[in-house]
Amino acid sequence: MFGRYDYTFQIDDGGIKAGIERRDGLYCYRRTCGEKRFERLLASESGGIIVNPVEPVNLPKEITNFLLIEFDPVLVEPGSVNRFYLTFPVEIGVFVESKRDIEVLDIIGLDHQKYTLYGPASGGVIARWYKSKIYPDIPEVHPLMEGVMELTIRNTYREWVTVSQAVFESYDMKLYYNDIVSMTAQMRIITKNQAETDFLDTPLKPGMKKSIELYTARGIPSIKKGFLMEWGLA
Repeated sequence: MFGRYDYTFQIDDGGIKAGIERRDGLYCYRRTCGEKRFERLLASESGGIIVNPVEPVNLPKEITNFLLIEFDPVLVEPGSVNRFYLTFPVEIGVFVESKRDIEVLDIIGLDHQKYTLYGPASGGVIARWYKSKIYPDIPEVHPLMEGVMELTIRNTYREWVTVSQAVFESYDMKLYYNDIVSMTAQMRIITKNQAETDFLDTPLKPGMKKSIELYTARGIPSIKKGFLMEWGLA
């Protein structure tokens, strides 16, 4: 499904049907995903279509910039560095491009979206919530529903620390894809209840392609780097 297309674009994969047809001198993009339907007219003659995974915080509407992944509690030894794998929800971006610009046309998701509050009601953040198992190796996933995150946890604190969640800022996400969708992230534990998270701009496997980021397509500058988890790690 992922890749670059011209206006003969047609896909039918994993419950998603999308394509472009000619209508009254214009092009019409149509998409169905389950019971959800979307269409948009395009006044264009020479554009192209790009389909790739995007930051998974946009559906059913733009509520938050944060993703919270919950997993089984892990007791992390002081001074240790641990690497394991999590899964995360996949959202698919459809972009229309010209020689001068690129624009978000559609965002598709097969998974049901859930949200939660991280932190206090008065000052916390709303985050998309996702439950993952912990894997010692890259797991098998449905590539249109789940991606794989390599997470490295470094405990710089002097005590053992329990971790059962990680919160990420979507402005910092770097997605790659081929047969799977991936991100590479890290967490640095700084106190019993605080940690910093961020992403590395590196593919999980050699040969993976980098996704166009939504914030790049929308012309939003990415000025923040990382997120301070100040309201608990478990």
